[in-house]
Order: sequence, then structure tokens, then C-alpha cells
Amino acid sequence: MTSTTELARTELRPFDSLGGANHGWLDAHHHFSFAGYHDPARMNWGPLRVWNDDLIAPRTGFPPHSHSDMEIITYVRTGAITHKDSMGNEGRTEAGDVQVMSAGTGVQHSEYNMEDEETRIFQIWIMPRERGGAPGWGAKPFPKGDRSGKLQVLASGYEDDDALPIRADARVHGATLKAGESITHQVAENNRAYLVPARGQITVNGTTVNARDGIAIKEGVVEITATEDSEFVLVDAFGLIH
Repeated sequence: MTSTTELARTELRPFDSLGGANHGWLDAHHHFSFAGYHDPARMNWGPLRVWNDDLIAPRTGFPPHSHSDMEIITYVRTGAITHKDSMGNEGRTEAGDVQVMSAGTGVQHSEYNMEDEETRIFQIWIMPRERGGAPGWGAKPFPKGDRSGKLQVLASGYEDDDALPIRADARVHGATLKAGESITHQVAENNRAYLVPARGQITVNGTTVNARDGIAIKEGVVEITATEDSEFVLVDAFGLIH
């Protein structure tokens, strides 16, 4: 993978252009084709297959269901999510923290909002570099102060200290920026990146991106500036999958 000094090309995907459905207990918005939402132009972005923006009502959630051959990352924006799976794992992940599940040959899990308030999450699916393997799960707190004014690697398919491990050629970054702060990120050749603010407003290479908008990014330099106090998640993944 090589880098370039040119500004990356971007495509804004406003929140009101996303697919989705309101199921009462779940208000879901899909950045990519998912469930009943199908858009052939939004099937994936490189190995990134799913980015769901979910609002889960109190004391409800996803009952046990199965997955295989997918890396599933949950970023909790508000509230908390409680996980149980067929491997015997149980855990509660709070706002700002992250859990990952490598589905591998197959796993059954449930995700519930056991709180008395709404829980908001980003659920991100990334295609693994290889099919199969034993399933796995992990979770970790990531204090927002540790990523103030900089990108922090939250989950990684590489040897990144302190990041949760995933089995994909990808990194999931998080950052918080105060109004007026800027950071720069390099997307390598043959990589694709996707960024979504959890809150606030930013500009990406001069394009205004509001909370819950998505912006698809091709290789090159990415200049990110906060116009409001902001928090965002950025996935940078290798592989031009169509």
C-alpha cells in the first residue's frame, strides 16, 4: 500500500438519503443495502459491508440470531448495549466504548438495551480477509479524552497497541474534535475509507458533514476540521471489492 499527497476524493451521503425502517423498538438507518433496503450503488465500500445507525428503545433489543464470516463492530454512542452469545460471553458496553465479534464459522448472539433510556449505536460489518476460523468476541472502554484532537485506533486487523483485534484488513478509528480543531489522515492507495460523525459538524476536504451523514473516501489526504464540537468514527480498509 502506498500513499499520495493529493486530496482524497469524497462522496457525501446525507443522513436523509439513507435507507431504513422504524420497527417501533428499533429505528434503523442503513448506509449500505441491508435487510429490506436495497440500493445497487450502495452495496459496500471496499470490504465495508454494513454501517447501521440504530436507535434501540429501553428494555428491548435484538433476540438471539446467527452470523458467520463477518467482523462485526459495535460503537455505542449513547446508553449501553448488553451482549450474550453461544460461546458463553456476556458483557455490557457503554457509550463511547466498543465491542467486536468475529463470527467465523458461526455464532449466535443477542444484543439488548437493558437500560431505562434509549441506546444509540453504530453497527459496522467488515468482510474478513479469510472465511472460517473459530468465532470470538471482545469489548473495551475507550475514554473519549484519550482521542481528543486525534484519531485513536479502536479495532484493527493489524498489530496496533490497545486496539480490539479483528480479522480484516481494516482499522476502525475514533476521534473527538473541539470546534476549530483539525486533523489529517492518509488513505493509502487501494484503500477505501468511510466516516460518520456521531455528533457535531465537521468538514472533510471542504465538504460539510453533519451528524449521522456518511462520507465515502477514496485514496489520498483527508483534511478534517470541526465546525462544532464533534465525535466521529472512521473506517479505513484495504481492498477494492465491488
